[in-house]
Amino acid sequence: MTPQSTFTWMDPIMFGVYFIASILIGISVGGRQRDLKTFLLAGNQAHWFVLGVSIIAGLFSGISFLGAPAETFNHNLIYLWGAVGYLIATPLTSFVFLPFFHGQNFYTAYEYLEHRFDRRLRRLSSATFIFRASLWLALALYAPALIISEMMGIPLWISIVVTGLCTTFYTCVGGMKAVLYTDMMQFGVMILGIAVIFGVAVWRTPGGWEGAWAIAEAGGRTRFFDFSFDPTVRMTVWGAAFGGIFTSLVQLVTDQISVQRYLAAASLGEARKALWLKFALTVPLMALFYLTGLILYAFYQSHPGMLEGLTAPDRLLAHFVNLQLPSPLPGLIVAALLAATMSTISAGINSLTTATMMDFIIDETRPNTSEAGKVRNARIWTFFFGALATGLGLFIGRLGTLIEASVKISGLLGGPLLGVFFLGILSRRANSIGTLIGLVSGMLTVFIVTFCTPISFMWYAAIGCITTCLVGFVASLASAPPDDRQKGFSFMGRRSVAREGEPQAAVLSDSPSR
Repeated sequence: MTPQSTFTWMDPIMFGVYFIASILIGISVGGRQRDLKTFLLAGNQAHWFVLGVSIIAGLFSGISFLGAPAETFNHNLIYLWGAVGYLIATPLTSFVFLPFFHGQNFYTAYEYLEHRFDRRLRRLSSATFIFRASLWLALALYAPALIISEMMGIPLWISIVVTGLCTTFYTCVGGMKAVLYTDMMQFGVMILGIAVIFGVAVWRTPGGWEGAWAIAEAGGRTRFFDFSFDPTVRMTVWGAAFGGIFTSLVQLVTDQISVQRYLAAASLGEARKALWLKFALTVPLMALFYLTGLILYAFYQSHPGMLEGLTAPDRLLAHFVNLQLPSPLPGLIVAALLAATMSTISAGINSLTTATMMDFIIDETRPNTSEAGKVRNARIWTFFFGALATGLGLFIGRLGTLIEASVKISGLLGGPLLGVFFLGILSRRANSIGTLIGLVSGMLTVFIVTFCTPISFMWYAAIGCITTCLVGFVASLASAPPDDRQKGFSFMGRRSVAREGEPQAAVLSDSPSR
């Protein structure tokens, strides 16, 4: 007998109320945004706790909500080795990269690249982020459409359009403050939602947690080790760990979605606290998401008839929620998924707007418009990127499963961009022309690897970054070294300046500021 949906009239009311509440809170918290710094950076006065939650809420999207359980359900737990990435990337970002972003009156991560190299590299890097983030946001918007269309029986495109435009609306009105404070609420709802699914699945599996683990172990889903050095194997410990390091650094160092939160903090110390809070929350949250897939595997092995009607791996969570949770819990889960999506979309389009405005539109060589005019332009760009992500979301589902597509997008463009930041901060000798050659080489290499070889997608970011660094450094040796001011924006350059007795801040502020 085909399982019947438990969806009732209470469920759409549940997530409808949440949807409206998110919009109203975003508008009320944002208030009137009278200047660009308040609209884009919350006036550099955001609390570290709010920022830390916002960073993780912006990165843990519907992709994680749906894709992580599906990964374990169909494969195993090896992907959890990716948590090693955060263990390495967090201190590296905190103590090496973060000082170059914070305190320099920057709006974007790519402003640093102009001071270290030149404007050409700044704009190319910013454009790379804009393209990559637009695709990633489209994927994040596509994810919840799967569960909403599954549960409510409405066309996929309606779910995408409604979610995208409503999130765009409150981000346009409230700016960064709206993003930060709605992220707080949405993060809490997201955790509650996945915890409910986990608990109900354990409760309904014979033998509870012990029984579920035994069933999953028999099916190979508890497998945690594969030390193969073959890069064509889809998932190994080495691929997950090293791939996780580079993917995490792409998120924390090159991604304006994260960097903009650091820049919204009142001080470097506050930004570091936010970054470490994000780390503390990420690792247990990853475990919860992936273990949920393990529990669902055990549940469906115990009730094989319940899988009837599942049409795609990424619809697994939607299938369970729709058929197994009593009303109004499905409404709560849809609200949780919307929470994850709205956090990501609002954070993303705000960051895309910032990158576009500060790296391409506003220029110190042009006459400044009024603050009110800047804010108005920022709202226009916010709406544009919200509409763009919504439009792309209608077609993005062709890239594969959610987890694979997310890692591929990050690796293809994020890896080479990470190489640019490595060259800028870790090498005094790297110059603009050499780094530009390295960036182009890294992009070409990772595209060839992606489309012409069987190498696992977990290695894409590492290959792009390492190629960019090696080619960029060698190419830099063939041309003139950077000047002393540019060297001062490298890690060793700062240390050298400090040893010579000049205040480090003098070097780092020796450039036009906004």
